[in-house]
Amino acid sequence: MKKILMLLDHEFPPDIRVENEIESLLAAGNKVFLACYTRKGRPENEHSGALTIIRKRISTFIYKSSVGALKFPFYFNFWRSFLQKISEHGPFDAVHVHDLPLARVGYEYAQNNNIPFVLDLHENWPALLDVATHTNTFLGKLLSSGKQWRKYELEYCRKADRIIVVVEEAKERLASLGIHEDKILVVSNTLNLSNFTLPETTPDPEVLTLLYAGGINRHRGLQFVIRGLKYIKGMNRPIQLFILGSGSYEGTLKEMARQAGVEGQVHFTGWKDYKEMQKYFGKSDICLIPHTRNEHTDTTIPHKIFQYMYAGKPFVASNCRPIERIAKETGSGMIYTWDDPEAFGECIRKLAEDRVLFGQFARNGKNAVIDKYNWERDAQRLISIYT
Repeated sequence: MKKILMLLDHEFPPDIRVENEIESLLAAGNKVFLACYTRKGRPENEHSGALTIIRKRISTFIYKSSVGALKFPFYFNFWRSFLQKISEHGPFDAVHVHDLPLARVGYEYAQNNNIPFVLDLHENWPALLDVATHTNTFLGKLLSSGKQWRKYELEYCRKADRIIVVVEEAKERLASLGIHEDKILVVSNTLNLSNFTLPETTPDPEVLTLLYAGGINRHRGLQFVIRGLKYIKGMNRPIQLFILGSGSYEGTLKEMARQAGVEGQVHFTGWKDYKEMQKYFGKSDICLIPHTRNEHTDTTIPHKIFQYMYAGKPFVASNCRPIERIAKETGSGMIYTWDDPEAFGECIRKLAEDRVLFGQFARNGKNAVIDKYNWERDAQRLISIYT
């Protein structure tokens, strides 16, 4: 049995990936102590069996200073103070840092306590900052340097005892930077079948229903979906698009839909929790992953692709490398060039009209998750780090 300290720089719960990792580590007989901040006044300590959640209230100033953490020490100092308090729960056998920002304080803690340092990279963080809205403002560019974050990533990947990434493409990227492949493990964002309820609802046969679930930002590519709706021609039934989520780009998309004359087809539902979102899967015919292609989307994988597949929903997605690889390998989705609305529309039309192809994609996707792309398989790789 290992006593593992996890560091997470956001509110918890929810976080599907972190929840899956904790559940699997506990099932393998380990104890997990998760440290995170809270802005919502959540309890400072929560206990559930072998899991302990330790929270520290964070001020708005310190929270917002995290974007400039490499230039100003406020955020790191908050965590250094937090970790001193957490030490009373130790000693720990390892420190497991979720995502890049807390790598520095995680490594310092590991060194001070002579324990292994595991760096769990949910994202290609420097590439994410390149496309994120908040880091592309004048102030964001002033506080957050992409070059500095890339140097930081390389430094702490070299110092980590083990690195976890979510797709093979991410492993290839780190290896190309000189990180030894033997210490990089792929633990993907696959679906925990025991926590996913297959939808009982079914689509309306009189309407072709498209579904997008996720954040609403420019780099999610929904602008090309809305523009592509007018290219879906020759259909014998009307089309509706449900967009589940929230984000800074929502207003722009609504205006875009109005200008394109498709506002009556596009429904913004707002953010839905995991259980409610699953009901929308049942109501949909085709699910969408329209992300813009860039370094970030070429080296990560969204959890929702496996949700779509297991729910028996064919997907139409942009040509980001990991998504395209899985679509072709499993025969469960159609791919279009990310910034081509007409190509998007043609994919929808073809998939909707070809019922044989539609059925093959639905079966192939579900079988691929049952056979390969499921959390039970990825959990074993995670557990192997600690055994």
